[in-house]
Amino acid sequence: MKQELAVFEGHEIRRHYDEHTETWWFSVVDIIRVLTQQPNYNAAQNYWKVLKHRLNKEGSQLVTNCNQLKMTAADGKQRLTDVATAETLLRLVQSVPSPKAEPIKLWLAKVGYERMQEMADPARSLARARETWQQQGRSAKWIEQRMTGQETRNKLTDYWAGHDIKKGDEFAILTNIIHQEWSGVGVTAHKNLKGLKTENLRDHMSEAELIFTALAELSTRQIAESVAATGMVENKAAAKTGGRIAKKARLELEAKTGRKVVTGENYLPPAKAAKQIK
Repeated sequence: MKQELAVFEGHEIRRHYDEHTETWWFSVVDIIRVLTQQPNYNAAQNYWKVLKHRLNKEGSQLVTNCNQLKMTAADGKQRLTDVATAETLLRLVQSVPSPKAEPIKLWLAKVGYERMQEMADPARSLARARETWQQQGRSAKWIEQRMTGQETRNKLTDYWAGHDIKKGDEFAILTNIIHQEWSGVGVTAHKNLKGLKTENLRDHMSEAELIFTALAELSTRQIAESVAATGMVENKAAAKTGGRIAKKARLELEAKTGRKVVTGENYLPPAKAAKQIK
């Protein structure tokens, strides 16, 4: 899950992108602060508490549709924060009398429209990702490997989606099986090794880690296709076999070079990396 700051008329709005469900989640309090033009976070939070209580009493489903995620607070710490999708927020805005209501609705609609544009023309998303990585100082070779790996990943998830595997939890379970098999650690453990919190693991992999991840996922898809694997049981078996193929290659490389493929190296800014590893 990727965390970003969006800006609306000079106001920072925290948001997370969930790659499994392809959904943006926005901080409700940040949106409320813009709508009510509150001078500080605490005032906006109190407004949201009162509004949430009223909506609950009215039997509104808006609060039920909200979620909670850890987001970076003003003091730099990760705290649980109420979040909602653009669709839910568009309905929530109607409950807050504000001259900013229409502009914020248009802004939220634009966010959704940009995502639809990327879905209709994936080149937009790829170009944006390439530009971001270049700005972060990634090498051309790393960017090429990252994008190749993503294409391999997309082909695998397309196969899953067409063979009775549900997006979200089931995608995550199979992904973790593949990762555990080839690397010897699960996805969460690998993120912890690199000192990552909300960051995307693949965006912090070395070139070797990207290559072996792609090999494991390519092998998994081709094995699944060869037996027309359908459902979780059959695709779990394909995931384990595909991951083991990449594991064998990893162990052979490590034996020849004396170097571990899976490392704690990351692309976090130095200050942030030191803080997160503590």
